[in-house]
Amino acid sequence: MGQKYTELNEKHIDFIREQKLFFVATAAADGRVNVSPKGLDSLRVLDSNRIVWLSVTGSGNETSAHVQENPRMTLMFCAFEGRPLILRAYGNARVIHPRDPDWDEAFALFDPLPGSRQIFDLAVDLVHT
Repeated sequence: MGQKYTELNEKHIDFIREQKLFFVATAAADGRVNVSPKGLDSLRVLDSNRIVWLSVTGSGNETSAHVQENPRMTLMFCAFEGRPLILRAYGNARVIHPRDPDWDEAFALFDPLPGSRQIFDLAVDLVHT
């Protein structure tokens, strides 16, 4: 049975770090929900209530447009091998662009990836397994 938490615990963080793929969902006030797969070495758990991920160019930039209008974001991680688990981290995100003062500090958390265009900083307020 699913459980809810106010923050990520060590087991959650270990699980997230093992995943090679995650999904991000956002929505504006009107229109459709956008769900996108993400991967590479583009995600960092900074603490029990904060996750950052590096966005690279792809099919579009709907996630950024949504977050700037409505900061709600959900990240979903699911086990494709081993013990079955789906973990969702809910919260509010902000976009950090290369022109922003905190870009250098945030970008230093990642190995450079071609097409790096922004970083999403998610303040987690609910974890649901």
